[in-house]
Order: sequence, then structure tokens, then C-alpha cells
Amino acid sequence: MNRHEILMLQSITEYPALSITLPTHRTSPDNKQDPIRVKNLVKEATERLQSEFNKRELSSLLTRLDALTNDIDYTYALDGLAMFVNANAAYKFYLPFSIPERVVVDETFYTRNLVFAMNRTPRYWVLALSDNATRLYEGTHADLAQVETDGFPLSHEGPGAQQTLPGGVGVNRSAIRDEFDRQFFRRVDETLKPFLQDDPLPLIVVGVDRNLAFFNEVTNHAGAILATLQGAHDKTSPHELSKLVWPLVQEKLAEQRAQVFEELDKAVSEQKFVSGAGEAWRLAREGRGKLLVVEQDYHFPARVDETGMFLTPTEDTTDADVVDDAVDEIIETVLSKGGRVRFVENGTLDAHQRIALILRY
Repeated sequence: MNRHEILMLQSITEYPALSITLPTHRTSPDNKQDPIRVKNLVKEATERLQSEFNKRELSSLLTRLDALTNDIDYTYALDGLAMFVNANAAYKFYLPFSIPERVVVDETFYTRNLVFAMNRTPRYWVLALSDNATRLYEGTHADLAQVETDGFPLSHEGPGAQQTLPGGVGVNRSAIRDEFDRQFFRRVDETLKPFLQDDPLPLIVVGVDRNLAFFNEVTNHAGAILATLQGAHDKTSPHELSKLVWPLVQEKLAEQRAQVFEELDKAVSEQKFVSGAGEAWRLAREGRGKLLVVEQDYHFPARVDETGMFLTPTEDTTDADVVDDAVDEIIETVLSKGGRVRFVENGTLDAHQRIALILRY
């Protein structure tokens, strides 16, 4: 699941909207319990809906829920499962991160836990260039999932690929082929655009030297490219491709973390930073957050004052004015206002109370 899909889910408003989430397991014997847990959650959801709606009103939703549940392939289960169903649509996602067990009935689908789990998980895009079929993958840790929507995979069907190049005396077939290749990779770049807009993650580009050269020449997303992997991987499975890509991602992310501390030191010397969850919360909401640096496992339950601008730490997360984890809210705020977020190892931000916000001004 990526933010592109999250935004799609969040755009749907129709009551009742049913959301079911739960942690799952990849291996036996733990995964033996997953079908039972899903069945119990579906039963809970059904009973909750039937207490409010009659059989006719629920007919379409329950039919979709039943079909969605029967379609779960537990052999492909990862670390979490999310199902979203209303009277007109049904969606299922196998997630490479764990999420809490929840049944929610509301006017919109419940995506909060998914968003916060995604925020704390290393994620990236992989674009595998090919004349036959350029593919897009979303990466989470060492897992790759192919995107098969909104234009991907994308095939080159023009001259030089599936069509014959024009010939004749004086015709420079090589130059013509090059131009059609440029046109194809411009189309690839344009198809990639909404994914990077909705979910501006690091991009790994894979391909033979020729295709990499053409893409680098025409792309408007050079700033997103974290690394490149040379080679023909048209027929490489996502599992095998991940073995090649993930070490590159880990290496580059380590380099980024080192750069983050240099950027933070510079911001400290220029007094363009704040430390601590309270100050980060306030200035992030004002839109001043350029880069949020936070320790990987830092959480901060807090009570929010009536202005919405100030926090008081608390252990009681049951009251309406309490935020379960202010850090997750700060992350979302910084991202929504065009800022960046970088996680660092626990214990490396002691001088900043485990969280620091580099300011735009």
C-alpha cells in the first residue's frame, strides 16, 4: 500500500464504510490462526452493522465483504491485512508492516493506523525500465510489490520496439529509434508523476545502460532518484529483484542519515531549529518545518490544549483531547506541508529530547 492508494481510500465518503485491520503472519505455525482471527473480526463487524441496518440495506456490503474474505490468500500473507468495504466497493491489502486489530464503521474508511505505520517504515519506489514492459514497484524494507494501476506496467509499442522502423535511402534509422525511445521514456516519466506527487519516496531506477541514459535525459524527477541498478531485469521476479535493490537502499539511507546530522548541526549554528515534541508540534502546524529528525522508536502521548497548539505529556490516552502519539501527528503535519522526515537510531538525539525540527525560517 502507498499514499497514492491511501488518498484514493480517503476520498471515498459513504456511510457505512467498514474497515477491518489486523496483524498477520508470514510463516507457520503462527499463520494458522490468521483465518480464525479474520472470521471473528468479520463476525464482529457484521453484528455491529446489523444492529443499525436491516438486511436489505446491508445486502450489497455484506456480499462484497463475503467475496473479499473468501478471496484472501493466506499463503501470500505478510505482516498485516487491511480490508475496506462499503455498498459499492471493496479493497484488500496485504501489508509488509504490522497494524493493530480494529473494526471501524464510519462515514469514511479508517486509514489512520496505516498512515502512521507507513511513516515509520523504510519505503521507496523501484522503476524497472524496459521496452517490453516498464514496471513500477513499491518497496517496503526488503519487500517489493508490483503496481498494476494508473498506467503501469507500460509497454513501448512504437517504431523500434513493436513496430518496424521506417527505412529508405538516407534515413538515419538509429536517430529515429533514439527519438521514439525518448518519447516512450517521457511517457514513463509522466505516468510516474502522480505516484511521486502523492507519495514522494526515494526512487531506484533499474535498467540497461541505454534505457537508463534515455530516462535520465528526459526525466523531471532526477531529484527523487536515490540510486540506479544496471542490468536487464525484464524477467526478474520481485523477490529476486528485491535482493539486488534493498542493499542499495540500505546503503543510500545510511548516507542520508549521516547528511541529516550535518544538516541539523548547521541549523543549530544558524538557530533555525527547535527541540522537543512540544515545540516541534507548534512550529510544524505553523508550516515552518523543513526537516523533521526523530528517533525511530520515539512516541509521545500528549494532551492538546483548546487552541490545538500546545501539548502536555500524559499517560492517559482515553480522553478526547489526548493524542495517542503526538510524534505521528507531527510527522503527518510536516509531510502535508511539504517538509521532509528522517528517522535516526535511538539514542542519537538525546541533546534534542529525541526529536528536532529544522525550520524554513
